[in-house]
Amino acid sequence: MSSTITALGADKADMEAVERIVRDAGTSFYRGMRILPQDRRMAMYAIYAFCRLVDDIADDPAPFDTILPRLNQWRERIAALYIGNAETPVERVLLRAILAYDLQQADFAAVIDGMQMDAETVIVAPDLATLDLYCDRVAAAVGRLSVRAFGDASRRADVVAWSLGRALQLTNILRDVAEDAERGRLYLPHEYLAAEGVPLEVPAALDHPNMPHVCARVAKDAHAHFANAWAAMEVCDPQAMRPARVMGKSYAAILTALETRGWELFRAPVKVAKWRKIWIAIRYAWF
Repeated sequence: MSSTITALGADKADMEAVERIVRDAGTSFYRGMRILPQDRRMAMYAIYAFCRLVDDIADDPAPFDTILPRLNQWRERIAALYIGNAETPVERVLLRAILAYDLQQADFAAVIDGMQMDAETVIVAPDLATLDLYCDRVAAAVGRLSVRAFGDASRRADVVAWSLGRALQLTNILRDVAEDAERGRLYLPHEYLAAEGVPLEVPAALDHPNMPHVCARVAKDAHAHFANAWAAMEVCDPQAMRPARVMGKSYAAILTALETRGWELFRAPVKVAKWRKIWIAIRYAWF
């Protein structure tokens, strides 16, 4: 093992292994987190790498009875971190992030639970309570880990995570309705579909004339969660909330683009203009 010490006091080789996972994912996350100080950035990279690894397990098309043991192995690995044991580069950097920023074991466990929900069942028209639980596990739990790494462990920061996680996940669901349907999935809530007379299965739901009303109702919920998140951010550490603001405004722009396109065209992909992304980065990362 190299003796070179870097961010979080992590070994250089471990840090590079974590960064490689994030960079190879090919998302904007790698660059986006560069607004953070080095230690906090490396904590976020480790959180992302953990999420990526368990997500890859859940996305494996293999039978669930082969996926569950691998998810359970990660539960054991996370539990081991909280007694000071770490074996892999991701685990060793995560351990340092846990010690530095008081990341909570329950939030890591919730992320794994969320991945299990996706892996063990083809989710179709969940009821509102199940959808909310899913959003909490796959998005808000990551938010709770993130706000601590950003620098705010207050109760109000957890409110930001609770609201913003739901807003982001509902936006993802609305953006990916057609793509999810190709995999036999439909994350729109049972109650909203039933109220509009939309079939509770795919592909029939996608062609129903009242689907736009369902999407509009979910979008309204997402807007309410965004509004709650912005209000909570006002009483949080403004410096710590910079990454959350950028992420939130970026997703709010996606939601606006979806609404501008129209729910009747939900099969048509949307993109946020590059100038808009740059404006969001400048406006909300630095002010």
